[in-house]
This record gives sequence, structure tokens and C-alpha cells, in this order.
Amino acid sequence: MKFTKMEGIGNDYVYVDCTKENIENAAELSIKVSDRHFGIGSDGLILIKPSQHADFTMEMYNADGSRSEMCGNGIRCVGKFVYDHGLTDKTEVDIETLAGVKHLQLIVDEATNKVTNVTVDMGVPILETLLIPTTVPANIPFNELDETPAAIDVPLTVGGKVYNVTTVSMGNPHCVTFVDDTASFPLEEVGPQFETAPEFPNRVNAEFVQLKDRKTVKMRVWERGSGETLACGTGACAVAIACILNGHTEDEVTVQLLGGDLDIRYDRGSGHVYMTGPATTVFEGEYEI
Repeated sequence: MKFTKMEGIGNDYVYVDCTKENIENAAELSIKVSDRHFGIGSDGLILIKPSQHADFTMEMYNADGSRSEMCGNGIRCVGKFVYDHGLTDKTEVDIETLAGVKHLQLIVDEATNKVTNVTVDMGVPILETLLIPTTVPANIPFNELDETPAAIDVPLTVGGKVYNVTTVSMGNPHCVTFVDDTASFPLEEVGPQFETAPEFPNRVNAEFVQLKDRKTVKMRVWERGSGETLACGTGACAVAIACILNGHTEDEVTVQLLGGDLDIRYDRGSGHVYMTGPATTVFEGEYEI
């Protein structure tokens, strides 16, 4: 199997061109290739496939083999892959995911003719608790982002401790908690408790956020199926929305993650969230299945 290792601010995946390769047992393969000692080493596996509804399909698996609807950092790398590998010559492409079709704008370096950054239209955030899905009680019957019940700054008991949380879906479920200091926060202990909390029937990605100013926040993330990762694109978008809903930031926010920064913009006119960040090829090779 030919593969390309790519990363978006440290959120790394193994990419396979399934317009040329036929991959069976993708969930099992994701577990093997993700192993950082005995495999290639990654946060998961992403297959790039043909699509009847878009330019390409992104099929994503976490490091534990579970399927994921969407990955913001991963989809930027998909955009870079299809352009850099000559699968398309378009600088605007549509990628089909389990969270719907996402529109990408590719930023190409003229000297190398390679993609360096990508802006992704991440769509409209989902705030209705039943659709996230979560049983965290909705406390806001109406808000400017969504005319449905939402859970914003709601007390939630996790691991015997009460946290105030805001729940958002960006195609996959997120639970955002504001903390005083992300560096000292015991994520390794608390993250798994959030991921498997009974209030999240499909498990959840948990983000812990430190406010710096009206335009900048820091974030650490515990991703369902992968544990702590250096970055999470959908998580950064969920964090930006949670910050806006709680009145902490402006509509354009720089989210600082362990692997680097993402620029998130919420457009009040359309209700869409836009994410801009880098995409990088690490290396290519062959893996014996």
C-alpha cells in the first residue's frame, strides 16, 4: 500500500489514494498504521475516494479504528493531497464527508506550485442538543446562531466534579469547558471521563480552553478514539462558537493549539464557520498490509 503521511499543525494522519488503491478492513488497518512504535505512527487513517456528490470523498478512521464524521485538520491535508498529486488542478474543491460536503479554498505557493494553506467552509454549527447528540440539559431556548434549544454554560458533573460546559457539533460532537490554565489542566485524567460520559451517547471530543484576550484563546483537546492530539480543527471551530456564545471573544478568533494556530471566523450573515490553517506533507512510503 502506497501512503502519504501528512499533518495539519501536528494532527497527523496516514493518507491513501483510493482512486488507485483498494483498501479492505480499513478500521483494522487504521489501528495498525497509527501505532507509533510498530506502525507508521498517526492519529488515524484517511482514505481519499471518488465521489458522486463532490470532487472527492474523505473517509476517516481514528487511531482505535472507530469511524469519524469529520476532521478539520485532516480535510485541509486532503485538499493539499489532491492538488499536489495532480488529482485536480482546481484551487476550489468540494470534499464529501459523513458530516456533509465541505468547500475548500486552496492557497498555492507560486514558486513550488504546492498547497501551503487551506480555508475550509465548515458549515453551520449545530447547537440543538438532540442533534449533537447529548442529554446535557438545554438552557437557552433561542439564540442568534440557532433557533433551537442549546446547552450553553451548563453545569455538568464528570468524574465527581462539576464543570460548566457548552456543547456544539461541527459534524461531530464537542464539549467545551473554560479553564484558568490549559498547561496545568489534568487532561490525561479528565479527558477520558468526558469522552465516555453517559450524557454523550456517541462519545465526545472534549476541549479545554484558556481565554487570553478578545481575539485569542488557548486550547487542549481530548479526541474520542485518539486521546490527546496536538490539534483538532472541528474542535477549534467548536471552541470559537462557544467563545462567541458565552460573550468571551469577537467573531474572528485565533485558536492556539499545541501544534500551532488556526484562524476561525464566524460569518453572522450566513451562519457559517470558516477555518484557515496549514497543511504539510511529512513523508511518503509503502506499507505492507
